[in-house]
Amino acid sequence: MVVSESGVSAEVVAAVDVNTTANEVYKYNFPNTPLWPKSIEGIPVKELDCLSFDMILMSPPCQPFTRIGLKGDVSDPRAKSFLYVLEVLPRLKRPPTYILLENVKGFESSAARDALIKTLQSCGYGYQEFLLSPTCLGIPNSRLRYFIIAKLQAEPFAFQTIDTILEDFPSTKPSVLNCSRSAPCLEGNSQTDVDQRSHTQCPAGTILYKLETSEELERKASQDSDSSVQTLQGFLEEKVEIGQYLLPPKSLLRYAFILDIVKPTCRRSTCFTKGYGHYVEGMGSVLQAATDVEISSVYKSLETLSEEEKLTKLSTLKLRYFTPREIANLHGFPPEFGFPDKITIKQQYRLLGNSLNVHIVAKLITLLLQSH
Repeated sequence: MVVSESGVSAEVVAAVDVNTTANEVYKYNFPNTPLWPKSIEGIPVKELDCLSFDMILMSPPCQPFTRIGLKGDVSDPRAKSFLYVLEVLPRLKRPPTYILLENVKGFESSAARDALIKTLQSCGYGYQEFLLSPTCLGIPNSRLRYFIIAKLQAEPFAFQTIDTILEDFPSTKPSVLNCSRSAPCLEGNSQTDVDQRSHTQCPAGTILYKLETSEELERKASQDSDSSVQTLQGFLEEKVEIGQYLLPPKSLLRYAFILDIVKPTCRRSTCFTKGYGHYVEGMGSVLQAATDVEISSVYKSLETLSEEEKLTKLSTLKLRYFTPREIANLHGFPPEFGFPDKITIKQQYRLLGNSLNVHIVAKLITLLLQSH
């Protein structure tokens, strides 16, 4: 039995995944948990019945639902595992009392979501949908994701469920789930997203030294002045071999004007994706290690310089990628979590980019298990 961050004493009876690298990391961290390296649609109903599980936690492949993908939805072959779960749920001798599902923003408007809701209703589950980002828990990272929690209606929720998608945690018993310091779960990751909170006005004469609008600059200033969110400093490693994480010259020259640059004192960072550390554009924020250098002085008149002069100026910022450990910290992974030596940095970034925030999930599990 394991007591998790959610405070729930539980035993994981089976972990199912087809990703070989993910399975190696899981086994390294949870050597005593039964790990089934297969697709879930290959598991017969009889075998699932034998597990007698009380809760199913699932994060189906997100590619069929991503905003920038082909949006194949239920016709995408990668949705098969999810559809299989919906098919077998009514056929189980003892359906799980609790269900938690995570996916990307976009899932909420999919046919797969509609099929999920229909199945839950027909099986007698009550449910609540969410769109949540770690920022609502004071974590300086935007990672907006769809979540749904469901439980058999014999056990009511500790809060009033509604048909609309919640963008924050609902209030329950203050001593158990205190959301008084939570900020709205706004993404702020897209170049076109504008923070819906009150703007911090840019000072007169502010230089837009990168390819961003004044509204985007105001949004960033607003996020950095939000004292309910922690600074990045508390999530960074004390000692980093900076050389292997510095952006290469080619990337500096090509992407200088679209980088999302943050300092340790910032209270924000954009969503880290599986291409982080390998690609640059839209993959996640980069950290300015030379905190004493004024960024505006580097970017001012940068376009008029030769490539060699540009590189010299940009290099003074010491822009680097966040390390895998730092991203794991932002995701809420415990200090004891680690990677086997054989897992490369690139593989670590890929796994973390496909991961989800532990603190969000823990809070949802707590919420799911609470009752009136």
